[in-house]
Amino acid sequence: MSLKATEKVDVNRYALTVEIDAETFAKAVEKVTAKALKTITIPGFRKGKAPRNMIYKMYGEDVFYQDALEELYPDAADAALNESGIELAEQKVDFELISMDKNGVSFKLLITAKPEVTLGEYKGLKAERTVVKVEDAEIDRELASMQERNARIIPVEGRASQLGDTAVIDFEGFVDGVAFEGGKGENYNLELGSGSFIPGFEEQLVGKNAGEDVDVNVTFPEEYHAEELKGKAALFKCKIHELKAKELPALDDEFAKDVSEFDTLDELKKSIADKITAGKNARADGEVENALIGQVVEGMTVEVPDCMVEARIDENIRDFENRLRYQGLDMKTYMQYTGMEEKDFREGFRENALTQVKIRLALEAIAKAENLEASEEELNAEYTKIAEMYKMEAEQVKAVIAAKDLASDITANKAVDLIKESAVITDAKPAKKAPAKKTTAKKVADKSEEEVAEGEKKPAAKKPAAKKPAAKKPAAKAEGEEAAEKKPAAKKTTAAKKPAAKKTAAAKEEKAE
Repeated sequence: MSLKATEKVDVNRYALTVEIDAETFAKAVEKVTAKALKTITIPGFRKGKAPRNMIYKMYGEDVFYQDALEELYPDAADAALNESGIELAEQKVDFELISMDKNGVSFKLLITAKPEVTLGEYKGLKAERTVVKVEDAEIDRELASMQERNARIIPVEGRASQLGDTAVIDFEGFVDGVAFEGGKGENYNLELGSGSFIPGFEEQLVGKNAGEDVDVNVTFPEEYHAEELKGKAALFKCKIHELKAKELPALDDEFAKDVSEFDTLDELKKSIADKITAGKNARADGEVENALIGQVVEGMTVEVPDCMVEARIDENIRDFENRLRYQGLDMKTYMQYTGMEEKDFREGFRENALTQVKIRLALEAIAKAENLEASEEELNAEYTKIAEMYKMEAEQVKAVIAAKDLASDITANKAVDLIKESAVITDAKPAKKAPAKKTTAKKVADKSEEEVAEGEKKPAAKKPAAKKPAAKKPAAKAEGEEAAEKKPAAKKTTAAKKPAAKKTAAAKEEKAE
């Protein structure tokens, strides 16, 4: 068995001509024939006792050739691929038989190869890093959140309802005087001002007292999920059973002791500031890394095979499905929930999948150019890390993740480090603030740096990480995934808003694999 020729037939497509010699083929034919003769029954002979010549006469001398080829094919194909030195872009291999007779077998393997990458500059690149700053407002927001989490719920007495109160209500909805399905609920805990119900509903319960009956008149939004209710005027008859309010703890040293390991509020504030700073620094570092890798990708030349993009889309969709499962949803429910077509949903991942493939190819090309390798110690350390992460034995992880794949991840990470270490990184100059305009009405709060950063974040092009065993942890959120995060309640009411359908863009890249 040998590789006789390698021919490039198209961009990233090769034809490998493989031959199996007469002697090897004859031995394989003999082997499968001996096995088959034991099972063949011919009239006039007991099972397995029919003469070989009789079988050849009835079915032809080549009756077992196909079985012999199937016996030899896996080893012949693997040997030819290894000898060619071509790295496959996908595992699919097309087979084309040229000839098969007593003189041996000749066939072609049509394969898609990983593309050739022509690198541009990847050393000495330039990037700016945001100088992070923690605003007092950010610390105050975190403290307020901690107050909310530690608030007491107390009954409201001696006053009417206010925004922020929770009203325990019965309600039933009517359109044109007729009750509609899903429009009824009992002892429902509704936080007034939460936006849980359709616009205008909650506001009409403000200023009411426990024990009151309230008629709520609303109009369903034109984009409402129930077709028969879109744009319809509705009356909800409500009964307020009880009003409850949150009582926030005072922000003092006692609060700090109750909610943290710190003895004073000042120490707690410092800890919060440190965490916010660490998070902002991590984001700033990630943005620098993204910018540098983006320059590498922009400067390289490569023709990416469609099969690599499709495979990456498949992987991103599997990750998305895993995240849905963690939230108690499946893909079918999500598609119905958002009203998306499968084709459009899949297409939404394409652009980012192409970027992810290019990043991986660039990092692999740099690793090859710089002779970056993964040592045995590094491999074992990574196996141990993955085993601890998934609470598995290291040997189990090794059975799932091939050393070759893990080594590729490690060297890709080294390529990222090389890009960063050789880069010229400077502090970004703070943007000049426009003169504040005087306002006579309500003062508009300035956005903190963190809010701005959150609003302007781009899909991350992060370091590759080790491939994972079958059980995956939740990954970073995908754009358009917000609807999936709101798990439908066990008893869904029509009064409650349904998240608007959004186009799913490509899942943000948690790992560049």
